[in-house]
Amino acid sequence: MDFTPTEEQTAARELAARIFGDLATHERLAAAGSGTDAELWKALCAAGLPGAVEEIGLLGLVLLLEEQGRTTAQVPFAATCAYGVLAVARHGTHAQRARLLPGLRAGTAVATGAFPAQPGVRAEERTGAVGRLTGVVRSVPWLREATQVLVADAGRRLWLVRTDDPGVRRHPVETTAPWAAGRLTLDRAAGDRLGGPGVYEDVLGIVRTAWAALQAGVCAGALARVVAHTTTREQFGRPLSANQGVLLRAADAYMDTEAIRVTAYEAAWRCDQGLDAAPQTLTAAWWAAEAGTRVVHAAQHLHGGIGADVDHPVHRHFLWGRQVAGYVGGGAALLEELGELVTGSPGLDEVSGTVERRAGHESR
Repeated sequence: MDFTPTEEQTAARELAARIFGDLATHERLAAAGSGTDAELWKALCAAGLPGAVEEIGLLGLVLLLEEQGRTTAQVPFAATCAYGVLAVARHGTHAQRARLLPGLRAGTAVATGAFPAQPGVRAEERTGAVGRLTGVVRSVPWLREATQVLVADAGRRLWLVRTDDPGVRRHPVETTAPWAAGRLTLDRAAGDRLGGPGVYEDVLGIVRTAWAALQAGVCAGALARVVAHTTTREQFGRPLSANQGVLLRAADAYMDTEAIRVTAYEAAWRCDQGLDAAPQTLTAAWWAAEAGTRVVHAAQHLHGGIGADVDHPVHRHFLWGRQVAGYVGGGAALLEELGELVTGSPGLDEVSGTVERRAGHESR
């Protein structure tokens, strides 16, 4: 494995860091509310960063999302690149790529996704790759500003759905992080099938890796604020950072952050190399959920009383960290899925049913 970025990936990361650093200031973030910072989004797209993801791959996107997470920049960059640019570029037909990618690259189109597979969403296939979707997805990030949604139905098939379709309704919902989220209601909405067998698993891996990378950046940004606070704030005549308890808590948070980062890098590298990455993407998601929560809690705690101020910048990292952790899935559920994948063993319900069937057969 070689996680060393290419020249193109390094250049893209440096450009992203400069744009996010210049424009994603605390004052602008507070003013944006739950909507997109239009000027920042325009700058990112004018620099060609969404379109560059096609060339620099998932590992390149991971590097860019770390920079977004550091600043908690209020733009649908992660969603558009994961659910839109990469998903369509990898698995779209020629017609789908020609129709969708120009707008996603330019920023005139915004993508999001209803993932993982939604048990309440049913798809009735029509002729060819066209279907009619019915169901409700309770919360979809950036839905209120999206032009298309990548929906995973109960059968793990992927559908591209336009948000302006007559069968699509969007209702605003509040989430922990201000991501312009909404409830998606589908009433025989037209869906354009994306890919075939195995595509769901590949896109799910991309999505999990992307959100883990965003979490790595969120945690790194929170820790940077911890360093700035604890080295300048004094207590009893010395900096807070001189206290052993503070040092140990910060060191644990640093190790957790590095674990999120390196597992996301490994998952992305394997995906780009065309290797099986299912265990690695689950591992990255688990670290993002479990360790990410620990880090943002520690960062808020190490700020003392001001960490409870909802207007303080560190509180925004806390909200984003909690939201990403919940969005990638609970740690226990991810760990169970990883265990079943690694051991090849079925779930408990399936085991129980098999035992009962065998017992009934033997009694006869």
